Amino acid sequence: MTFAHWSAALREHWGIDAELSRLDGEYDLNFLAKDNGDQGYILKAMRPGCEKWLVDMQVKALEHIASNEPEFPCPRVIPSTAGESLLTLPDEDGQDRLVWLVNQLPGRCYAKAEPKSDALIHEVGQVLGGSAKVLADFRHEGLKRDFKWDLMRAGWIRDQLSCISDPARRATLEGISEDFAKLESVLAELPKQAIHNDANDYNIMVTGELGETRRVSGLIDLGDMCAAPRVCDLAIAAAYIVLDHPEPETALAALVAGYHEAYPLTPAEVDIIWPLLRARLAVSVVNSTMMAADNPDDPYVTISQAPAWRFLEGNTLHGGLLTARLRAACSLPVVDGADRVLAWLEQERGSFAPLMGQDLADAPLGSLSVEHSAWPQNPFHMPLEEAAKVGEEFEDNGRVWLGYYHEPRLIYTDAAFRKGPWKASNRRTVHLAVDAFAPAGTPVFAPLCGEVFAVEYRDGHLDYGGVIILKHETPEGDSFFTLYGHLDPEILDRLKPGDTVEKGEEFCRLGAPGQNGGWAPHVHFQLALTTEGIETDWPGVGDPDDMYLWRALCPNPAALLNLPDGKVEYAPTRKEDVLAGRRAHFGGNLSLTYNDPVMLMRGWRHHLFDEWGRPYLDAYNNVPHVGHAHPRIHAVAADQLKRVNSNTRYLHPAQTAFADKLLSKLPDHFEVCFFVNSGTEANELALRLARAHTGAKGMVTPDHGYHGNTTGAMSISAYKFKKPGGIGQADWVELIEVADDYRGSFRRDDPDRAQKFADLADSAIQRLQEKGHGIAGFIAETFPSVGGQIIPPKGYLPAVYDKIRAAGGVCIADEVQTGLGRLGEFYFGFEHQGAMPDIVVMGKPIGNGHPLGVLVTTKAIAESFDNGIEFFSTFGGSTLSCRTGKEVLDIVDDEGLQDNARRQGVRLINGLKMLQQKYTCVGDVRGMGLFLGLELVNADGSEATEICSYIKNRMRDHRILIGSEGPKDNILKIRPPLTIEAEDTDMIVEILDSILQEVEAA
Repeated sequence: MTFAHWSAALREHWGIDAELSRLDGEYDLNFLAKDNGDQGYILKAMRPGCEKWLVDMQVKALEHIASNEPEFPCPRVIPSTAGESLLTLPDEDGQDRLVWLVNQLPGRCYAKAEPKSDALIHEVGQVLGGSAKVLADFRHEGLKRDFKWDLMRAGWIRDQLSCISDPARRATLEGISEDFAKLESVLAELPKQAIHNDANDYNIMVTGELGETRRVSGLIDLGDMCAAPRVCDLAIAAAYIVLDHPEPETALAALVAGYHEAYPLTPAEVDIIWPLLRARLAVSVVNSTMMAADNPDDPYVTISQAPAWRFLEGNTLHGGLLTARLRAACSLPVVDGADRVLAWLEQERGSFAPLMGQDLADAPLGSLSVEHSAWPQNPFHMPLEEAAKVGEEFEDNGRVWLGYYHEPRLIYTDAAFRKGPWKASNRRTVHLAVDAFAPAGTPVFAPLCGEVFAVEYRDGHLDYGGVIILKHETPEGDSFFTLYGHLDPEILDRLKPGDTVEKGEEFCRLGAPGQNGGWAPHVHFQLALTTEGIETDWPGVGDPDDMYLWRALCPNPAALLNLPDGKVEYAPTRKEDVLAGRRAHFGGNLSLTYNDPVMLMRGWRHHLFDEWGRPYLDAYNNVPHVGHAHPRIHAVAADQLKRVNSNTRYLHPAQTAFADKLLSKLPDHFEVCFFVNSGTEANELALRLARAHTGAKGMVTPDHGYHGNTTGAMSISAYKFKKPGGIGQADWVELIEVADDYRGSFRRDDPDRAQKFADLADSAIQRLQEKGHGIAGFIAETFPSVGGQIIPPKGYLPAVYDKIRAAGGVCIADEVQTGLGRLGEFYFGFEHQGAMPDIVVMGKPIGNGHPLGVLVTTKAIAESFDNGIEFFSTFGGSTLSCRTGKEVLDIVDDEGLQDNARRQGVRLINGLKMLQQKYTCVGDVRGMGLFLGLELVNADGSEATEICSYIKNRMRDHRILIGSEGPKDNILKIRPPLTIEAEDTDMIVEILDSILQEVEAA
């Protein structure tokens, strides 16, 4: 086949001169035509013998949509110069073909678009609903077609299942076929209309590159149109949306909610989406199996079979619970009668028997929330002795106190609450009940009459212990259920399923910790409007991202307690309100990380938790050097604050103990410590010491360095002063090129690169001397961090130091980022270089979050500074600061954190280098220990700032916090607390791998 024939036809009949390229098509010829103005068209030449009604139907449907919804995203039919929408033209062999032209829609097909976010899937639903709505009054004789892809006729597969040779697979399809048979009469009663009928992932177009919002740009290919109930259209699209999706139920809910928003569904329609979805997949695999038998060498016919089987065989979704989810996503009653039950409970509020035998109107509430509580200390493990004391601060002489409904808590630490393989995976945190805490043995009374649905004893760690579920009915016959957990197991001797419990009857007692799963005595009181899909194994807490479902399924039980909903319903601080307050009262140059900022309430080791208890792996923050919320830091700080917090004008052994510990980690020529409040203050002090010792003023420093935010520190921080609006370079500061042997003037293939980078200091020294400033010193981040996580070539720093000292200056090593064991092999970065600085500055990590900085220097330099003017930092050398700083150093030693940095750094670097081999956008992997950088590049090798921003934000979406640095902000910075573990480094590599796949697909 040549393109000349069809190019000529396009010119002759449409007046368009364009270059053609072939597009995929099962039977027909499809060409992409691009004219000189880069306008795109799709020329469609149907197969010889194609029935005209089929093409006419598609053309008229598109014209109908264009006429009634001009903005709807779908192709527009381009009439010929003679005004015809559909032409009959001969092909190269002289055979007549029906030929028509549409405009090209922007973007790529949904199948190749990443990421497939809930927001994008919701928009797919909206577009599909919009198409059905606009086609509702479209009429064409061709819609009455009888063919295998009409989902109403999916029963045809019953007689073809013998083609499936695998017995287990055949049994699966038989079950689906039986379920569909039960729906056929329901489908027959639903109204029919024109539907697209094949909104698969190749027929939905999506726009948006990298950080741009993905949007649906069009719905294409109406070749399978027919008349059927609109829910068939939705079920067909759903069948493709769920394939290989990591959370198919979430994706399905987003799709259905979007459709419902555009074209509201009835509860009856929602209820049959799941079985219709499965029926569509069954039709697909049966059809492709039959076609593969006839065409064994044609891969096209089996393209979707593997993912369809993965879904049919691998998903564990419960149809009833899934249907409840879809109803909830559409704000419909979660089950039939749910709205009537809620209305009856509201009507009867105030008339129920008191659960605890007393009026709870004045009962106090105690918060166990992420925001207001420190329970548990370790959000990943709560031992029984801690669980037994939960909420002890709220106890009041045996008085009943209540725990909130809808409260996010971290006390649910068991792996069963986690929804993925990582500690930072989604987890269930939001409480779906009201708790009533009271002493063990306190009786519990039935709020209303009920039948025992289940009575069990669950003896697992942090499980329910004794638990009872009662079934109730309203006067109208609508059923609902209540659950009572953490009970004395004596209930097993008193009650059995089917027994009746009367209103106001004492029917159970609170269990002691040894009986109730290990918890402090309380009853977990939960309401559910159905047990479909949860039966007797009710989740007592839900994923915060699933609360649209669980609030509908297990609503606030306050009415049954004769309380207003607001008394027991937790209202977390809204991130939006905090953000608004910040914008109102903080400076605009106080930045926030990520497009969607995180609000963090708790931390533990190398994980952080937001207001809803969602966990995040902290791979960014080096300040909590020995981990967030370290109990030893807390204990030392609390102990010292109970005693005294004095300053260095008074003697205290904590000050010299801290100095001794710190100096033991440094070369012997360091003898004097200055304790200050921050790394910034330490660097400011370093400037003063250098000038006092040398009598000179000039400073040499690498470009794009950062040493703090005071006036002096800013002057030597090119990262700040060179920015637009910065203060500009001071006359007494000279910059030299960062010793970056990946992108700098001298590369890794040059064996002399270290000396060549060092030699760049010569001209800087000369300029300062010519200006009369002299050389006070050289200051550098030992490994430039904001410069891009740079590891200078070995030998660079000693060579620079030699030049500075020869000119009379002192050498300052800023070890804020690299000191205290972070590098694994070395306690300080200058050790790696074989260099010997005159001053070493530490900050941030040495206080593990407490404001503390340290400068250490030689006796001679300290004496030069001792000019009779007192140096004093009020809080830097306080007893609290000194004890905290020494404890940090002790923890690094006692917990082997330097060696952990070495081991996890090697593991992480190996994983990152594997990604470098796999993806062209990974230009360089560098670093050591837990000071790592990943340089991202464009195809031409330039700095990939946009890619870096995209990856950083997508990592946040996957619950990993990392940063970005470098002059062009194209380097991912990985710099976690030293407590990070092997599974966390594996998570970083695995998630980064998946996101890099998205980048490559873009």
